[in-house]
Amino acid sequence: MNFPFTLKIYTRIQGKQTMCLWCMFECYFIRMKWLKEVFHQGKYNWNAVLLLSGLLYLSCCGIVLAASATGKEAKMEKKPDPVEVAIIAPSTAKKLLEKYITLPPKPFKDEIDLAAYARKIRQESVELLATEGYFTPEVEFDKKKGNGKAKAYELRVKPGPRTRVAAVAIEFQGALATDEPVYRARVEQLRAEWPLKPGKIFRSARWEDAKSALLSSVASRDFATARIVESQAKVDPDTAQATLSIIIDSGPAYRYGELQITGLERYRPDVIQNSAPFRPGDPYRRDQLLAFQVALQNGKLFNAAAVTIKPDPALHEAVPVIVTLTEAKSKQFGAGIGYSSNNGARGEINYRDYNFLGRAWNLSSLLRLEQKRQTFSTRIDTLPDANRYRYSSGVRVEMTDIKNLKTFNQRVDFSRIRTTTHSILQVGVNWQREEREPSGAPKTVNETLALDSWYRYHDIDDPVNVRRGFISEARLGGGSSYALSDRSFIRSYLRHQHWLPIGRRDTLYFRAEAGYTLASSRQGIPQEYLFRAGGIQSIRGYDFLSLGVREGNAIVGGRVLATGTAEYVHWFTNDWGGAVFTDIGDAADKWKEFDLAVGYGVGARWRSPAGPFALDLARRHDTGTLRVHFSIAVAF
Repeated sequence: MNFPFTLKIYTRIQGKQTMCLWCMFECYFIRMKWLKEVFHQGKYNWNAVLLLSGLLYLSCCGIVLAASATGKEAKMEKKPDPVEVAIIAPSTAKKLLEKYITLPPKPFKDEIDLAAYARKIRQESVELLATEGYFTPEVEFDKKKGNGKAKAYELRVKPGPRTRVAAVAIEFQGALATDEPVYRARVEQLRAEWPLKPGKIFRSARWEDAKSALLSSVASRDFATARIVESQAKVDPDTAQATLSIIIDSGPAYRYGELQITGLERYRPDVIQNSAPFRPGDPYRRDQLLAFQVALQNGKLFNAAAVTIKPDPALHEAVPVIVTLTEAKSKQFGAGIGYSSNNGARGEINYRDYNFLGRAWNLSSLLRLEQKRQTFSTRIDTLPDANRYRYSSGVRVEMTDIKNLKTFNQRVDFSRIRTTTHSILQVGVNWQREEREPSGAPKTVNETLALDSWYRYHDIDDPVNVRRGFISEARLGGGSSYALSDRSFIRSYLRHQHWLPIGRRDTLYFRAEAGYTLASSRQGIPQEYLFRAGGIQSIRGYDFLSLGVREGNAIVGGRVLATGTAEYVHWFTNDWGGAVFTDIGDAADKWKEFDLAVGYGVGARWRSPAGPFALDLARRHDTGTLRVHFSIAVAF
């Protein structure tokens, strides 16, 4: 049989790949004719079958080669050289233009394309420079002089004089404009705080920020519906001066009305009313509304909370406060594990009921098992009343085994607590019975009924990762042998922590504490009212509570304490840092027995999702012993 098409197909496959598709179709029809002839004759020519298979294979290869070659040609397509634009301008204007102007994405096709881009870039430059106070710039764009490159251009800018503020007129309408001493003083203060004073450089962004800040300041107190009636900035390009004017209508002065609460199912409205930082009739303060909302959101009773007012000028004398709430589940069960170099491994389970007895009281129970301490406690806390006082009562059973001193303590307490934005005051009474078993010394049992007071004031920037601020606390308490106590005593304690920011991210931290228990002897006084030192947040390099008074083979609490810390933390990133520190102090039974212990070292810091992480390697100065201290906890 004859196959005149074989050479033809091979030639086309070896030729231009664009012909391969045509080859495939041509071969297809020829093959179909040939197959029809073969089968019509009723015989099979196996050589022809093999040849046909080979042709099919070659046709497919041709298609693949065509696609591959086409892809390679596309990859090898040469990208056009970028257009070089050199900006010649003073440094301030140059930085602005480099940041915001649009460079040509590809070479210009012709002179018309170049002229269109030149007009565009000049317009952009003039508008950008105007935002920085340059209103009379000279802008030129053309080919770079003295350069052989065809695609090199220059943007030459002479920004001209920078506009400055010549005069400012700030006027008020509404209640704020009335002739009352309190409002006159406030108007004077608002004008004095205006940042764009005569002589200052005029920038559009500063102008907008100044207007927003002024309006926000007016609206934050009394005048919830304050608005800008008119604002104008007249710029004289010839003198490079700007005259500013703004008129603000304060509207009426608002006072709080009643709370309108939605979303309550389990709790009574007085639960919300008592926690509000304002009362009906008080003048409107925006920060009070925000603080109220944050307090509700951070509490355990609600998943979501929103606090707003209905800004109706007709209701300004008693504007309703709208509180929208979504209640959270009232019962929660939790479990956790942890580790601390003070008390070792820890596991705990806890249960909370935020609506105990249907009164929105908080019932909390905790079972915590640590290597050196085991605790079970149950506590009931009420919500704050109208005077922001809440009451707390609890029972606690605790066993410890620290530095060869075993204790078994049972405690019942009742206290009244007042919490404000920056302070906590707690006054209470507690009874406790403590069994002491020092290794190598007689076992004793101490009982006391003590009055106790505790006060803390804090002013910090972040309650979790503190960088700036301080915390001070004081505690004073005691018992009498005439009132269910084995020994009369008065215990006093002071503690202060201070954070100072250094540079952009670093922190310098100081801590000092001192305590003194006035009593004829430490015998008969529970360990809670005596002092031991050592470990994290005390003196690193020493074991936890290893500094105190030796009794037999154990370390027990003494009547005097003084410790201090200086620590510098350098943050390499936002979350990782390194620390160097020195701790000093001691705990003893008398001041004349006081012997300063010193520890120092280095550590790693990590702002973990669970809280600040600290890993320290500390050296005990007198023996050179190295100890590792580890904790995940807020520093206070």
